[in-house]
Amino acid sequence: MSLEEKTSVRTPRLFVVSGPSGVGKGTLVERVRQLRSHIGVTVSATTRPPRVGEKDGVSYHFLSDEEFERRVAAGEFVEWAWVHAHRYGTLLSEVEAVLGRGESVILEIDVQGGLNVRKIYPDAVLIFVDAPSEEELERRLRGRGTESEESIALRLQNAAEERELARSYDVHMINDVLEVATDELLATLDTYER
Repeated sequence: MSLEEKTSVRTPRLFVVSGPSGVGKGTLVERVRQLRSHIGVTVSATTRPPRVGEKDGVSYHFLSDEEFERRVAAGEFVEWAWVHAHRYGTLLSEVEAVLGRGESVILEIDVQGGLNVRKIYPDAVLIFVDAPSEEELERRLRGRGTESEESIALRLQNAAEERELARSYDVHMINDVLEVATDELLATLDTYER
């Protein structure tokens, strides 16, 4: 923990970072975590199969459809949604564990999920991250090398829908230059943790 973090009093907050698939949300959140030790990140649950290199309990909690449904029925999720033909969600136990340690929480989730989080945590800060252009978003998706043409088309279509829903978000930012976007996200967190 830096001297600045030790000497400043922060109010733990729940932050939601959302944006189109491929916009770089994960990279931004990871950089923030490296720079601010008082910010925790929960591990989301999903019914989609793991991608190469992803680990259960680290990348996601990979659940069967049946297990996911059982947990939904038991009220174990803060939010969950269908995204790209799979279910994704945030377990309430993950959020409460981080907040209980006096740490702020960053949830990296889709826009639908963010809006659902606000129903349970009205003071959550919703941050929407976008690419500088539609063309750049498509370039990033193709650059992953993990998406089919059908998947890319679906993700681009979903991006337009997410932008409409994100009008209810508190903060909107563009991830064009990673260092600049990181600084902007850090400044946003600092503003709301006072």
